[in-house]
This record gives sequence, C-alpha cells and structure tokens, in this order.
Amino acid sequence: MTEGHERYPHDRQPAIRVVMMPRDTNALGTIFGGVILSHIDLAAAIESHRYHPGRVVTVAMDQVIFKQPVFVGDLVSFFTDTVKVGNTSITAKVEVWAQRRFGSEEYVYVTEALVTMVAVDDQFHKVPIQKR
Repeated sequence: MTEGHERYPHDRQPAIRVVMMPRDTNALGTIFGGVILSHIDLAAAIESHRYHPGRVVTVAMDQVIFKQPVFVGDLVSFFTDTVKVGNTSITAKVEVWAQRRFGSEEYVYVTEALVTMVAVDDQFHKVPIQKR
C-alpha cells in the first residue's frame, strides 16, 4: 500500500496534526507505536463523521507497518480518505507523515492503515449511516 508515497502531500489538508512530545516515547526514545495508532483511530473517526454525525466505533484496523521511526519534536500529519461507505460502516484510509523536528523541510512517510468504523446507538448496537 505504500506506492506513491515519495512526496509529502502539500496540496492536502490533514485530519490531524500533532507535535510529538517526550511523554509519547517508548523505552528506546522513539515515539511509541501505540501513540501513532491512537491518532490513526482518531483521524478515521474524524473522516467518518463527514458521513455520519452520530457515534462511531472502531471495529477493524488493517496491518500497520511502520516504515520510519517518529521522534520527539516531529510534526506528524494524519491524512484521510474515505474508501467505502456502507449501510452501517465507513472505511477510511489514513496515511501518516512526519515532518522532522517541526519546521525542517524533511518529510518521511511513516505508515498507513485502513480503519473500519461502525455507526452505533447509545446501547452500542449498529445503526444505519445517516448519509448527509
């Protein structure tokens, strides 16, 4: 899924941008993968809310392969695209890029994921997507 990731997508607006801080590190001093996964999940939810104003929950995230480490001070951007809108679910593709040391001109492709969100009611039962 990494074809076409040679250049940072300057012409697109990310769903989320986050500066990585020391609290986000693992024992090796790089950013903990779970922090990136959490932001992927949030970015997919933001994309899903373009189609459904109610509650959505994550039911699946495809294989995530980290291509580059992320460091403290990197500005990480999470770009989203809708892949599919079903009756009760929305699948979003999330691409993750890091700008080294927040301000440099070095951008690295970190990872991507397909995330499936399901619309639910207050009891967490599936509900139809309320297409806008």
